[in-house]
This record gives sequence, C-alpha cells and structure tokens, in this order.
Amino acid sequence: MPLTARLTPLLTCAILSLAALSASGAAEPSTPPLAGFLQAGSSEQRALEQRFDAGLKAADFGPWLKLLAAEANHVGSPHDKANAEYLLKQFRSWGWKAEIETFYVLYPTPKHSSLEMLAPSTFTARLHESAIEGDSTSGRTDGLAPYNAYGADGDVTGELVYVNYGMPDDYIELARHGVDVKGKIAIVRYGSGWRGLKPKLAHEHGAIGCLIYSDPADDGYAMGDVYPKGGWRPEHGVQRGSVLDTPIYPGDPLTPGVGATKDAKRLAIADAATILKIPVMPISYADARPLLESIAGQVAPKSWRGSLPITYHIGPGPAKVRMQIASDWSLQPLYNVIAKIEGSAEPDAWVIRGNHRDGWVQGAWDPLSGTVAMMAEAKSMGALLKQGWKPRRTIVYASWDGEEVGLLGSTEWVEQHAGELARKTVLYLNSDTNARGFLNLDGSHSLQRFVNEIAADVQDPQTGTSVRDRLRARMLVKGYEKSAEEDDKSTAKVAGEGGDLPVAAMGSGSDYTPFIQHLGVTTLGLAYDGEDDQDGVYHSIYDSYDHYVRFGDPGFAYGVAEAQTAGRAVLRMANAPVLPMQFRGFADTVGRYLAEVRKLADDKRKKSEDLGKLIDQNAFGLAADPTRPVRAPERLQPVPAIDLTPLDTALARLKKSAGAYDDASAKVASGEIRLLPGVQKTLNGILQGMEHELTDERGLPGRTWFKHLIYAPGLLTGYGVKTLPGVREALEGQRWDEASDYAKITATVLGAYCDRLDKATGLVIAQAGKFGARTQ
Repeated sequence: MPLTARLTPLLTCAILSLAALSASGAAEPSTPPLAGFLQAGSSEQRALEQRFDAGLKAADFGPWLKLLAAEANHVGSPHDKANAEYLLKQFRSWGWKAEIETFYVLYPTPKHSSLEMLAPSTFTARLHESAIEGDSTSGRTDGLAPYNAYGADGDVTGELVYVNYGMPDDYIELARHGVDVKGKIAIVRYGSGWRGLKPKLAHEHGAIGCLIYSDPADDGYAMGDVYPKGGWRPEHGVQRGSVLDTPIYPGDPLTPGVGATKDAKRLAIADAATILKIPVMPISYADARPLLESIAGQVAPKSWRGSLPITYHIGPGPAKVRMQIASDWSLQPLYNVIAKIEGSAEPDAWVIRGNHRDGWVQGAWDPLSGTVAMMAEAKSMGALLKQGWKPRRTIVYASWDGEEVGLLGSTEWVEQHAGELARKTVLYLNSDTNARGFLNLDGSHSLQRFVNEIAADVQDPQTGTSVRDRLRARMLVKGYEKSAEEDDKSTAKVAGEGGDLPVAAMGSGSDYTPFIQHLGVTTLGLAYDGEDDQDGVYHSIYDSYDHYVRFGDPGFAYGVAEAQTAGRAVLRMANAPVLPMQFRGFADTVGRYLAEVRKLADDKRKKSEDLGKLIDQNAFGLAADPTRPVRAPERLQPVPAIDLTPLDTALARLKKSAGAYDDASAKVASGEIRLLPGVQKTLNGILQGMEHELTDERGLPGRTWFKHLIYAPGLLTGYGVKTLPGVREALEGQRWDEASDYAKITATVLGAYCDRLDKATGLVIAQAGKFGARTQ
C-alpha cells in the first residue's frame, strides 16, 4: 500500500506544517524533539508520547489517592481546601504556573433530619451508615450525614405511595391503578433516571415529600456480594446526591449566568428556579424495607418489584410517615485549581483538561480516581517541560470543586470567563471516575477520527490489544446479545463496518456541560469502566480507598491507561499545526439523529391511532381482571404532520460540506495542496469556532442556558442526552408547532455550520496549484 494511502488526519497535520514552511521559503526544523513544538502524528510527536508514557508511574497513584481520600472531601470541609492546596503545590513543583480561583456558592448542608413511621406500626429510620471492618475510613464522623442537596426543608406527615422509579411513565401507570400522590409522600427507588427528577415529578403530581431508597435489585445483593465480601451496596449504604434542577441551569442557583464571585448579585433563595419545593431524603434498603412492608393496596406491577424479600404494594397507606429536614443554607467557598503551561507559538489557543476533586464523603472512585490520573499526566508533562519541551498551544489543567452538587466549580469558572474561553478554547477534555474495563468516549463528533486514532495507540492492560479493538469487540457482542437495546444494535452495526467507532453524544452529569452546552466549545469526555464493582458504593461513605483498590482498579493499570489516553489527546491537540478535526462522522451522526426523530414522530402517530382504536373497542376493560381493575390509558393527542424538510435540506448540505473539507484535507496530506503559514493560522481560527455554530442564543424552550441544538441533557432525563433536543423534546411533549419551529431553527444553525466549514474548505482549495509537488 502506498504511503499516502495510509496517511491519517494526524499525519495530515504534520504535512500541513511542513508544506507551510516550504511554501514560505523557511528551512525545515532541525531542532531535537524536546526543543520546540512538534508535528502531530510525526515521529517526533510519537517520541514525545513515549517519553510522556515513561513518566507515568502506577506507583504514584496509590499514595496520591490515599492522601486525597483520607477524610471527608465535600465542599466547605477542611480536607477539600487542603486537597486544593496540595494540588496547587504539586502543579507548581512540576513546573506549571498554578493558582486557586475561589467562588462563593449556596451550599446547603444538613443540620437535622429524621424519618419515623407512625402507622400501622412505629419505626425510626437509622439514616446513617455503619463502619465496616477492613475499611479504614468508613467509621469517620467528619462527613455529612446522608442527604439530598437542594431539597426543601420541611416537617411533613403523610401516607406513603410507592411509585417504582418515580419517572413519567410510572405516574401514568399509577393513574391506571386509580392511585395518586396528592397530599402524600412518594417513596421511589434509585435508578432508571436522574435522582433530581424523582422529587420534582413527585411535587408536580402533588406529593408533599419524597423518599428515595436504593433497592438491592439495582446495586445491592441481587447484583453480587455486598461490601466487604464483594463490592456491592451493603444494607445500610445510602446514595447521597444533589436534586438541584440542573436541566434548567447548573451551577450556583443564586447566580445564573454569571460567576459566583464574592460581590456577585444574587437571587433570593425563594426565587431560585432550580431549588426543589418539597423535602426529599435518601435512605438505605434496610430503612426502606419496614416502610415498604407496611404499604397495602394493590400489588405493584411485575416490573415495579425489586429484590427485597417482601411483596411490593402501591398504597396509599396505611403506612404513614413523618419526615423532618432542616439545613444550613449558607454560602461556602469553592476552590478551583487552575494550572497552565503557556504555548510557544499560539499562547492564546487553549487546550483545557479537567476533572473534579470534591466528593460526597471520601470520594476515592468518584472523583479522585480520575484526579490522580490527571495528576500523573501533569507530572509527566512537567518532566518534559523541564527537559526543554514546550507545547505549541497553551495547556490548562483544572481541578474543579463543587461538581457533585451541581457542576458548581466548572460552571462558575465558565460563566466568569465566558468571553475569553469562547475566543481561546480549542478543546475541553473531561474525565470523572475511572476504573477497570473498557474505554468510554463521548463528545463532539468532529473529534471522532481523532479519538479513534488515539484509542488505537493505547494498549489495554489486560488483553494486550488496543483499547479501540477491545471496545469494538464489546460493541459487537452487546449488539448480538438477546437482551440488546436498539441503541446497542445500532452501535454494533456501525462498529461492525470496521471504520471509526462511534462517539456517544453528551448529556450532562459532569463538568463538560458548561463548555459544550453553554459556550459551544469542542469537547471530549473519556473514562474506563465496565469491569469494576463500584456502583454499589456510589455516593456513600464506602466509596473509599480500601474499596477502590479491591474492586475499582487494583494496581492502577487503568489509571495509567486513562493518563495515556487523555495525555495523548492533550499533547496532539496542543501540538498539531492544524487542528485535527474531521466532519464526515458528524454529518453521518446528524443523519442518524434525524432518522430517529422522524421515526419518533411516526411511532407516536401510530401509537395514538392504535390506542384510540383500543379505547373505542373497550379492549382494556374486557382484557382486565375484574378482581384487579386497571383503567385504560388516557387518549393521546393525534399527531399532525411535522415538517422536517428544513432538516432534510440542511443534512444534505452538511454531508456535502463535510465531504468537501475532508477531501481537501486529504489533498493536503498527499502534497497536492500546501498551506502558507498565514493560511494555516486562519484555518485554525475557523476550525476552532465550528462547535459554537451549533448553538443558538435563544437556547432551548424553557431553559435558555442550554444553547446547543444538537446535544443537550433531557428536561425529563436529567443526565441522559437528547439529540436534536429542540425537535425531539417537543415531539415527546406533544408540542407540535414547537417541533416544526425548532426543525427550522436547528436547520438554520446547521446552515451556519456549513457556511463556516465551506469557508475552511475554500481556504484550503485556494492554495491548490500554487506550488509544485514536493520533492521527497
């Protein structure tokens, strides 16, 4: 195979730079690999990455993790501040310019909470977690008691109603059984959707309080041996978590859209749209069992039954409980650690890498497993820096505070520096938790080729193959299995074609959110997981160093793999003479999203028609057990024709524009087209702003903070992504005119994206024929 046929887009970047030097009459660089900025994909860049890998020491990870997870690590704790100061000291010792940037946010903490069952018998819930032998930090008392941050304070008494996972379809099913939660307290189990939606929906349906418990079917003994024998949730384990309404806007609830500095203008707490209106409390399955056992009424539908050794009933009552919650609603400081290595050629172009540092208690897995990988990268880059290397672009490493309660640290930083970040950021790379298993990738689809090439160059610690090949195998197997979801089958189909593995779309739930969905910055997220037993201790006191080294990543082999993966992404993006972006993958992805939206409209139309016929025929009444009556579902609105032709037109143009740019890039790789240095600089400026073109200043309906029209967290999924969200969520909510309107708005955004992409292509093509073939 000819050399030119095997050139990758990363090697393309090397040729772009060499061509620019040749065209300008400059001599090709002859400096040693560490003496100047390097060509992405070149032998010098590969040598740099080998030196970088050599600086990653698994032996560093354990001591760092043990130190950082030694004490409670929540916002406002002494150890949270101590950890920030420790990271600051480490970054500086490694040669980085580092500082702590402080914000002041509303951070409620529990002063008192209690839960009592008053009828048909009495019971007082324990509401705390037991020390476990062999876990050296599980007996500490410096952490906060289990609670849900940003739930309302209150003292409420009411009958219990069991609502399964407490998601929208569960309330539809509850109504069919003739039961509601008005004036009552909903008890729901964790899972199937983001926790913050559970009390929000309970309140919208009239509940006066909400209890969220962890059922052993989801992360306890039904999944495997419980801690300490195995990794899964023990009976008194409690999942803490925020219920801040982040699908409206994340960050400090009192300073939406602006940085929460000391003198920032703040809303009154009563006016903050993202704070819940009813009290909500997380409990263990040990505390939940006597409550659920005391609920009578109809037996719960089969799919609602968990793994407790009881018969699950819906209610209401006769179980009656009193829940009391009082909190300290004060401002607390956040400590973001921001470290930089200034670029030698393009100091005002930033590659930003972030991982949060705060936890609910010790937080060894979530998030410190990702933090120590990021520290290893920073230490190794510092060693390269001391040897004389400098990146072409500025590298920024950020240790975020306050992520757990609502992406506070990252959001406030982005809002405070929005203008500068929009001008300078070429990539935001995020990680969070990390453990043994498979590579997970999500982010901007213009990076799909870029990250696939990185994954092909990183070796899986267990199998010796590349992490890309192992991930491809997993995708294929998941799509083959009998239980495969439609998404699994679709992903397997793409993976089976042998090209780039698909990158998942970003919803929310970590610090990438303000970068991609508010600013429109090109963003990538990565982590390893899937073979660990960490889910059972999620957000509990048992997320400890002792648990992680047994059940998360023994030996820290996947910590090293994450550092290798993220480090390559940072180094290649920081060094590439031309930003390594490709666009056919994005166009194909938008095509899949549009097909899904069209199918959604067709399926809703058919479902509405079919349901109407069944209701007219009294089919539900005739099919029901007369001794266990279940009502027919409510009629669905008829679905009119939705005009998606603007999106069809935009997609056709996007495919053409994407193909044209990628083809032009290939001509540069072949030497047919060469770029002058000034052209190269202009091209980078165009590419840097591509993702921003996918945003609209009007934002999404009812939540203008979210501006990206291709990816967004769902209003009724919380973390889960909605693609083409303006159109998709309007269809799901039966807002037909809004769906048609956002088809036009989204098409306009895609048109602006194509305009910018065509400009980039024209810039490259304009160089065609100006220079002869390069002499090899």
